Amino acid sequence: MNVTIIEHTPNPGQTVALAAKLCSSPVSINDLREKLESTDIEQFLDKIMLLGDHSVLEHASFTFGIEGISRVTTHQLLRRRIAAFSQQSQLHVSHKEYLTSIMPDNIAESPDARQIFAFMCETVHRAYAQLIEMGIPPEDACYILPNATETKIIMTMNARELLHFFALHCCQQAQWEIREMSVEMLRLVKRIAPASSVRQVLVAWPVHVRRVNSAAGRLPRCVNFSKI
Repeated sequence: MNVTIIEHTPNPGQTVALAAKLCSSPVSINDLREKLESTDIEQFLDKIMLLGDHSVLEHASFTFGIEGISRVTTHQLLRRRIAAFSQQSQLHVSHKEYLTSIMPDNIAESPDARQIFAFMCETVHRAYAQLIEMGIPPEDACYILPNATETKIIMTMNARELLHFFALHCCQQAQWEIREMSVEMLRLVKRIAPASSVRQVLVAWPVHVRRVNSAAGRLPRCVNFSKI
């Protein structure tokens, strides 16, 4: 699995804090920008999280490039409605020559299970290639491909949706592949503005959700976000 940040809002903490200050200030945007100090950014982001006024977080966005994941994970990923996705197409990209599959560790660690998995992947690949040779269009032949088929995707989310995404999928009860991907995404986002409280917000919000859910008997085993 390879996760990278392709693009992001420059100075995301400053952008979010500026938007928050604008809502309650009579001065111009340029004046607000000039007066905005790093301490103001931290204070306003903390205030935003405490008051629950998270709409201003949507002014910051992050675009990720994600490779080496299965369609099991992208099926889960595409449930996030407030995001933009561009996924490698099985219509335009043929798997006739080779088919790469993602094997879960629980299967890889068992010789018998690994043999069954490999056999099924090889069988499906041969069947797919035969269908293509028979003139069956790729968009029809791909119906027999497994969820384990490797894929690539580019995804853009705003910071507000990212917080929700991290709270759900960084939990240890999340499916293993999307959890590994989510933890790596969080690690990358935290590196972008290490001196601002955007980093603190991205850590504090999932921890807050974890506490709320734990009190309700849900998601009791979550990763330690402060150590990511």
